[in-house]
Amino acid sequence: MNKQVTIYTDGACSGNPGVGGYGTILIYGEHRKELSGGFRRTTNNRMEMMAAIVGLEALKYPCAVSLYADSKYLIDAIKQGWAKRWKANGWRRNKKEMAKNPDLWEQLLELCDRHQVEFFWVKGHSGHPENERCDRLAVAASQQANLPPDEEYEREEKLG
Repeated sequence: MNKQVTIYTDGACSGNPGVGGYGTILIYGEHRKELSGGFRRTTNNRMEMMAAIVGLEALKYPCAVSLYADSKYLIDAIKQGWAKRWKANGWRRNKKEMAKNPDLWEQLLELCDRHQVEFFWVKGHSGHPENERCDRLAVAASQQANLPPDEEYEREEKLG
């Protein structure tokens, strides 16, 4: 039986695109771990996804995960099967539009295959203690000096 882990996530971006950060809290029994990081130029959606990816990557063994996020983009793309469909269609949303953030969707889908993940939406900025803490972690991470580049985002941005 896999260990049951709860993960809370949030992303933040000052400007969109702009400087951004993510915050993640992992809870397993009495254990709690907080993770965060930031990038000099990115988007809010990328930070929401990165928070989930970092949380899932922190797990050393396959786990049963309840993942909570306030991002409808993240939750709906997984629960509605959009991300899997985009991947199956060569990262196309439809005949004219490419899906955004395929690099992160690819990572997230692989992690969801490794772990048994159930996604839950929580209303952001509504007083949920763990969501509020993740927001503070994300904002603080985005305000650090000398943030690294979100290389894939900056590469895509240059290509236009």
